[in-house]
Amino acid sequence: MAHKKGLGSSKNGRDSNPKYLGVKMFDGQAVQPGNIIVRQRGTKFRSGPGTELGRDDTIFATRAGTVSFRASGERRTVSVVE
Repeated sequence: MAHKKGLGSSKNGRDSNPKYLGVKMFDGQAVQPGNIIVRQRGTKFRSGPGTELGRDDTIFATRAGTVSFRASGERRTVSVVE
């Protein structure tokens, strides 16, 4: 019997914590200032009027209103309309 684990199994066993990315508020939902709308890596969605882009590319609302998603070609924009 071996007294050490095989090399392959001892190098495994690491996993990162989930990051909970994705769209948090959908089209037509009401938001308050500061509500997170999209958590993302990179700018899959761009911020439009009524939203800002955080330093980790999170899009959040800067005013109260309704979430609106628009697509123009490849570009998808998130905005908050009154």
